[in-house]
Amino acid sequence: MKLLVFGATGPTGKEVVAQALERGFQVTAFARRPGAVPARERLRVLSGDTVRDPQAVAEAVRGQDGVVSALGVRNSFFPRGLMQRSLANIVPAMDAAGVRRFVLMSAFGVGDSKKDAPMMPRLLYHTLLACIFADKHVAEESLKRSTLDWTIVYPVLLTHAPRSVRYRAGERLELRGFPSISRADVADFMLRELVGRRFVRRTVVLSD
Repeated sequence: MKLLVFGATGPTGKEVVAQALERGFQVTAFARRPGAVPARERLRVLSGDTVRDPQAVAEAVRGQDGVVSALGVRNSFFPRGLMQRSLANIVPAMDAAGVRRFVLMSAFGVGDSKKDAPMMPRLLYHTLLACIFADKHVAEESLKRSTLDWTIVYPVLLTHAPRSVRYRAGERLELRGFPSISRADVADFMLRELVGRRFVRRTVVLSD
């Protein structure tokens, strides 16, 4: 399978790239800092910016079988429209290239998922994370209006724990306290879902 990964230099994106290579995929990593992606067999690295470089995005999408996005802001509570502007380039590029399968990592608490959030995390969603989540929500609504075979993944609090493959996945989950899941398990699910297609045109919550 030929897979394009956006956000390949982030902590979750790195897991997606590594696990996709383990599975035998041919991987294209799209990154603003291509030097941050170590060279490996069956890995192609392309330089570009999902917000400012629609032509580079279009060229990266061509010939792929699927696309995974692990895009996100780092060390900031102000996304500056990162997800809205990125998907405004990614979705048309996929349409034009005839690439339909898209798995997008979002965050639990975005959109309707916040209704099922425990009390303490919900306070964060309405305060520190409000701008980030608003950007994600607008981007996701535009994706839902597309004709792509999308899946939106809502992981709870992300950790750096190793892959366990003992996580839960569902459109709604019973959650208490501050639930968490490792980035490695999120990557595992995204790659399984890319091929397994259980949640096409649906959202899915992930938690330990």
